Amino acid sequence: MKFNCDYMEGVHPQILKRLVETNLEQTAGYGNDPYCASAKKKILEACECPDGEVHFLVGGTQTNATVIAALLHSYDGVIAAETGHVNVHEAGAIEYTGHKVLTLPQKDGKINAESVGSYLKWFYSDENHEHMVQPGMVYLTHPTEYGTLYTARELEEIHKVCQEYQIPLFVDGARLGYGLAAEDTDVTLPVLARSCDVFYIGGTKVGAFCGEAVVIPKKGLIPKFFTTIKQHGALLAKGRLIGIQFDTLFTDHLYLDISRHAIVKAEKLKKALVEKGYTLYLDSPTNQQFVLMENRKKNELLEKVDFDFFENYDDTHTVMRFVTSWATREEDLDRLIEIL
Repeated sequence: MKFNCDYMEGVHPQILKRLVETNLEQTAGYGNDPYCASAKKKILEACECPDGEVHFLVGGTQTNATVIAALLHSYDGVIAAETGHVNVHEAGAIEYTGHKVLTLPQKDGKINAESVGSYLKWFYSDENHEHMVQPGMVYLTHPTEYGTLYTARELEEIHKVCQEYQIPLFVDGARLGYGLAAEDTDVTLPVLARSCDVFYIGGTKVGAFCGEAVVIPKKGLIPKFFTTIKQHGALLAKGRLIGIQFDTLFTDHLYLDISRHAIVKAEKLKKALVEKGYTLYLDSPTNQQFVLMENRKKNELLEKVDFDFFENYDDTHTVMRFVTSWATREEDLDRLIEIL
């Protein structure tokens, strides 16, 4: 049994079925096919921004690196939480494209409008700021690396600061489905389309073989973005393979339905952890659950079930992560709870 992450299985059966059914069809490459066109139309309708753009990229790291490089000048950096994925777990992909990550302190994985505004005000009050890396955009993850969520108001407030300083807001949605399906969230696709300049809908972690859908609500924000995608190695020649997957995910609410499956399983796991006396590191409403665990107990459990290291806490305790997914089976979850 493995509860390490949400992309250990292959692909949702409905996607696999459509890939098999269309396997021998001949279509144009690079996304110039009817399946990509249909998927883009469905995504823009779901986002309530019919005049926007959708671009399909192969994976999360490529998407982050490509979008950030496309939005920034050579002298710009990107503002992010110190725990932000682009700062911690992208192997320097952003720096590799020539852009510094400008970090802000976080709380439960989140930054806020006040901290962003204070940083920008401080930066431009420095008389030597022209000698420094310019803050060219703000990057958020939703859900965050800690499985926490922004509210619609928090996103709107951060976006307002970005507009004041004329820099774009980019939301990394690698696990977006699990954020949209979480209980009590008020963030929807239309909210994202109104509250940021670019965001992406994650497929790799939410039922697809691979692929992310970048949504640009206002067309033309990134000139020649298709060429930039190819330049960064993020363009799939057989683009219809991603188009078919997203066309399927956005038919009959499949994307939300399978994401909700993961949330239900995560809530069941969270309840069991609390009942059995484990200490939650924080209260995550999504499919990632973080547990502060004594190292002896951690090692004992790892002999029976796979779950993930997240961060060291002290000499005798570690923060460990359990992750449910669109494919988590009830029998595996019951067995995990029995082991706990």
